[in-house]
Amino acid sequence: MRASTALLVACIAAGFAVLAGLGTWQVQRLAWKEALIERVDTRIAGPPRPLREIERLWGETGDVDYWPVEVAGEFDHDAEIYSYLTWKGEPGWNVITPLRLDDGRAVLVNRGFVPDDQIDPQTRPGSQPAGPHTVTGLARNPLLAKPNAFLPDADLAAGKFYWRDFTAMTRAAGLEPASTLSFMVDAGPGEAGDGLPVGGTTLIAFSNNHLQYAVTWYGLALALAGVGIAFMWSRARG
Repeated sequence: MRASTALLVACIAAGFAVLAGLGTWQVQRLAWKEALIERVDTRIAGPPRPLREIERLWGETGDVDYWPVEVAGEFDHDAEIYSYLTWKGEPGWNVITPLRLDDGRAVLVNRGFVPDDQIDPQTRPGSQPAGPHTVTGLARNPLLAKPNAFLPDADLAAGKFYWRDFTAMTRAAGLEPASTLSFMVDAGPGEAGDGLPVGGTTLIAFSNNHLQYAVTWYGLALALAGVGIAFMWSRARG
């Protein structure tokens, strides 16, 4: 076999191995994503759990994402901050408010969406209930790193965030990390009745195109193998 032919065969074999490896990786990602979707579906279908149980799960696993929870306390509306959101095509903000618990601790609660022109509480009378309040919603794991580099940095002076920077949000709300729960709570729909904020804004949707990607990579691997075999056959006949 000529050296050039041997080199070409080696390149085709390497290319095939890479493409097949990418296909296998997507199959593994598919299994992981399906398990994630099943886990979340199972969690959100359950009844709300008391806060102490969610805290126990957090201590044991460090994962309480999407577990239904019920928590009671008083909102500290003076410490209200905001997280950017487009809700049903309308730009606006999720209202994030500390809920002060009876034991002196606090938990950050996403109370729901307000339009951009109603971020000022003065424009939405009755949106800041006083006194004891019970929130039923979903526990959320904290985000500690920016999901991607394209998101803007927070406007700390205005208390506006473009991703849920848990550490910075805790600080902006004037909370002590030692006395603040390590996860957040997204309020469910109906927490504010027909008014604002609009609760239930948790986005529970996971893109799952891994099977399509796997078929694509495997198809390219087979196509490359076919080209290589055809080339070798023609070379042999020649």
